[in-house]
Amino acid sequence: QVQLVESGGGLVQAGGSLRLSCAASGSIFSIAAMGWYRQAPGKQRELVATIIRGGRTNFADSVRGRFTISRDDAKNTVYLQMNSLKPDDTAVYYCNLPYHGLTYWGQGTQVTVSS
Repeated sequence: QVQLVESGGGLVQAGGSLRLSCAASGSIFSIAAMGWYRQAPGKQRELVATIIRGGRTNFADSVRGRFTISRDDAKNTVYLQMNSLKPDDTAVYYCNLPYHGLTYWGQGTQVTVSS
């Protein structure tokens, strides 16, 4: 069983920054990829960023240049540093872990950006 625990969401003014963390625990040997998705009210869940073993990253066009994603393999943790936040970034952010044919999700953490 794999568990993902997220932290770091909150309320911030436009232009501000937040850092999200997602720690994976349970029966994990080696993680190939982790990522972050988000879902705004009334919208579909969308990819924000992913990172694979070796450090290659991928970002949605809407966040490229403002967000960075990193991982600490020793802690099975992935981070999302969000800078220059905009009201459009307001959403519930979910950690994502594809592992051994299954996809695991965190419980979600709310990010609210006020204008």
